[in-house]
Amino acid sequence: MPAHTTAVVNRLIESLSPEARQQILHSSELVELSSGTVLCEPDLPFRYVYFPLTSFITLVTTLRDHQPLEMGLIGNEGMLGATVALGINSAPMRAMVQGSGTALRMTAEQLQQELQNNAALTSTFNRYLYVLMAQLAQTAACAHFHAIEPRLARWLLMTHDRAHADYFHLTQEFLANMLGVRRSGITVAAGALQERKLIQYTRGKISILDRAGLEAVACECYEAVTKDYARLFE
Repeated sequence: MPAHTTAVVNRLIESLSPEARQQILHSSELVELSSGTVLCEPDLPFRYVYFPLTSFITLVTTLRDHQPLEMGLIGNEGMLGATVALGINSAPMRAMVQGSGTALRMTAEQLQQELQNNAALTSTFNRYLYVLMAQLAQTAACAHFHAIEPRLARWLLMTHDRAHADYFHLTQEFLANMLGVRRSGITVAAGALQERKLIQYTRGKISILDRAGLEAVACECYEAVTKDYARLFE
């Protein structure tokens, strides 16, 4: 595949050595991802791995007779398909595009070849896998122990970090499904955040009005996950 001239804004790629970065860019192509597109399903092999630029991807776990439950978000800080670095070419969860935008895409086979030839690249992806595992564990604990309002604040902050804008479109039904709660719980929690002028929520459009205030409301899980990433990549 020919190299392209797209500016690198994926932070995981930027953390690579110049040689490894150029090799990844040379082996990838720029694609547009549309909201709602399913990129992989549990236990099925990856055809492609993705490095989001302006798009972002939600990881969900699925159970029979239940709505999918959100377990993590991937934006321009990471990648979808990092388990390929472990020699495992299958998806542990469903991955769905939550925010439309651009991404760099390469075949899973091509990434496996690059990893065989570059131990430093494998090390970087393994560190990202640790961050992703920590996010999944934190999300599971958060869903069990924390109230809806701080969980919603955490999730809005994570989305804000990856949306590259102060507003995004999320329906109450979608939020309820992602957080595994009743829609009425989202209505109350979003109403409380709006009453405190932290967000504005109208017809599925959420605008972040007070980022610092939202961080103060969010549970400890948001800070824990961001610290893990900063400790290993910044």
